[in-house]
Amino acid sequence: MSASTSPKASSKAKPVAIVAGVAAAAVLLGVVSYTATKPATPGASGSSSAAEVSADPAAGVYPELEAYARRDASDGLALGRADAPVVLIEYADFKCGYCGKFARDTEPVLVEKYVKNGTLRIEWRNFPIFGEESEAVARASWAAGQQGRFWEFHRAAYAEDAKEKGFGKDRLAALAKEAGVPDAARFAKDSEGAEARAAVRSDQEQGYALGASSTPSFLVNGRPIAGAQPLETFTEAIEAAAKTAKRAKTQQPATPSASATPSSSGAGR
Repeated sequence: MSASTSPKASSKAKPVAIVAGVAAAAVLLGVVSYTATKPATPGASGSSSAAEVSADPAAGVYPELEAYARRDASDGLALGRADAPVVLIEYADFKCGYCGKFARDTEPVLVEKYVKNGTLRIEWRNFPIFGEESEAVARASWAAGQQGRFWEFHRAAYAEDAKEKGFGKDRLAALAKEAGVPDAARFAKDSEGAEARAAVRSDQEQGYALGASSTPSFLVNGRPIAGAQPLETFTEAIEAAAKTAKRAKTQQPATPSASATPSSSGAGR
């Protein structure tokens, strides 16, 4: 996991589109989730490499943080049905090695197992913390998304040894070509535009409002997970969230039928 220092503007970061009162809880949550779920130090006595995900589906879940999910069907930086019962939000940096590991080793399994059957939706949040190149590739990924090629760009940028080649202007253009972005001129313009900068800044401020201080960081229906944890950590969290969502759906009160509606001529009038 890669730690970062908060930028000068982080003290001004505000929660984006979340319910009142979440911000204060979220800052504390970021610290707690990092401590509770960071990968164990190799060789540490009695330690486990996996974050603890309780058998209790409600344990470690903050329902108010589910409001961070956008569920926007037109979001080019999301994968899966907008109405999927589980949303995994990923805050990541393309220059982060552990983010790349998650993208190559874990995410494809989650897509195959849960996204394709409609259980899971993955929503990406650009969280650049490693300087100018991080910012540039974040904007470029957003620009690729405007042409429907975000996930192809994501795959190219997270390919083995891709980050070692850097993310300069020519390299970003090459990645866009590899990703099949159809309009190179539009891609270049969008990457440097005000809309891309605002979108990346919005994602980044949301991450800081959550208290995220490292990449990758995740929310699974309000459950925080920090770091490129083993696959089992994510499958357990997703399946627990899916069970909770299914139970909540079955427990919703049925709409009264016309025959069950009291007559207006009944007693008491």
